[in-house]
Amino acid sequence: MTATHAPTRIGDLWHQRMQTLKEYEVVRDGNIFGAGFSNSVVFSSEYEQARQQLDHLLSSYQNRSFEKVFSGKEISNDCGTCFSLTTTHPIHPPAFDLTYYRNTIIRDLTLVRGIGRETEKQLRARGYQTLYDLAGHPKYRSHVQPVIDCTSREDSYDIIDLVGKRHAKSHPLVLGAAGLHEHEDYVFLDIETMGLFSRPIILFGIGVMKNRALDVHQYLLSDIDEEQAALYETISHLSGGRKALVTFNGKAFDLPYINDRLGYYGMNIPAITRIPHFDVLHFSRRRWRNQFPSLRLTALEREILHIYREDDIPGQMVPEFYETYLRTGNCGPLVPIVEHNRQDILSLALLFFHLMGESYGC
Repeated sequence: MTATHAPTRIGDLWHQRMQTLKEYEVVRDGNIFGAGFSNSVVFSSEYEQARQQLDHLLSSYQNRSFEKVFSGKEISNDCGTCFSLTTTHPIHPPAFDLTYYRNTIIRDLTLVRGIGRETEKQLRARGYQTLYDLAGHPKYRSHVQPVIDCTSREDSYDIIDLVGKRHAKSHPLVLGAAGLHEHEDYVFLDIETMGLFSRPIILFGIGVMKNRALDVHQYLLSDIDEEQAALYETISHLSGGRKALVTFNGKAFDLPYINDRLGYYGMNIPAITRIPHFDVLHFSRRRWRNQFPSLRLTALEREILHIYREDDIPGQMVPEFYETYLRTGNCGPLVPIVEHNRQDILSLALLFFHLMGESYGC
């Protein structure tokens, strides 16, 4: 990956613009219709608590240096320097029943072009139970062989594409394709930004499995001009091997946002377009859309994982906290941003494995 260095004045320019970054509305508590999954609203109690927390942080961390507050290290690459923090969290992924998944996919006759649910029912009544049975069918044999070839290769990217064309992107067979990877292949990604569109990313969170534990790598900007170096480090986690990207709403937000920032810096990225992407929001909507009023990650972690955060800040208020840090030089406002992002990565991994266990665990 090559880089074109951005002007050194980028930090100063963004510092001047940050007073206009507010992109959310405060709504009364309990207004689930105003909130839902929207990233543009904050409950009034959350807002007031966050404002009080900000004042407390400024007081508590006054005169404490960046290096004293965060146990990390400065790292350098071809794009500059950024600050890196790493934490390790024990986690126990479920065992994946690969045989069950294989049997499920080869029994889905609707993966063949021209076969719907009603036709599948008729074919089963005539003895066609699997894709292999259809290989001798006079009408469908020419269409079934490419499907058999695809499923036999067990390439998760191709299987996601195949299933997605015949079913919804949230179909269990799409989720199950993640089981074709080793745990170490998963890259859990979450970012914190200065706003919703074309603004700097100030914290990149990456989770990777190692020795049955989740290592969370966070690349935190001590100043805006470190974004390019942090981008470089983040993308490096997606290169090599059989990587599989896991996000929460990453298809709509995180990944397009990262691509936009890469384009801003004129950075040439490696061939990552064929990396399979598992967006946990899509699978969560399919599983719990009629069960819970909110499908935000923080709501699902309470309902499903029984995780209750303390002193968390709404993601929508991250820009205000970061702006306060830049304006005052006080590192206190960065502390809940780092904790918020770290918990997002951990909850993302736990929710992903929970869904995998429900569907194909053994």
